[in-house]
Amino acid sequence: MKTLAVLTLCSLAVICLYSGICTASQPASDNAAQEGLLVEKEQASTVMRQKRAAAELSLVQLESPREVCETNVACDEMMDTDGIIVAYTAFYGPIPF
Repeated sequence: MKTLAVLTLCSLAVICLYSGICTASQPASDNAAQEGLLVEKEQASTVMRQKRAAAELSLVQLESPREVCETNVACDEMMDTDGIIVAYTAFYGPIPF
């Protein structure tokens, strides 16, 4: 049984190699390969840099700005009406994380 499996695999490998299925029909040029795979460092960093949306913050992450905002009466009142993210951003700037 093992011999039959080995012979089958070998015959498939031979057929594949001679028919050209397993090998690339035409190699890609170096310039085309480099253009598609490599980018400048600045371009890559702008593509990969993503700003975190407010909805992605967890309750644990929102606890620290909430405590800071509760010490300021105006921020605390704005937090009650407009939400923690809007209130903290208005009084203290963007959330640091």
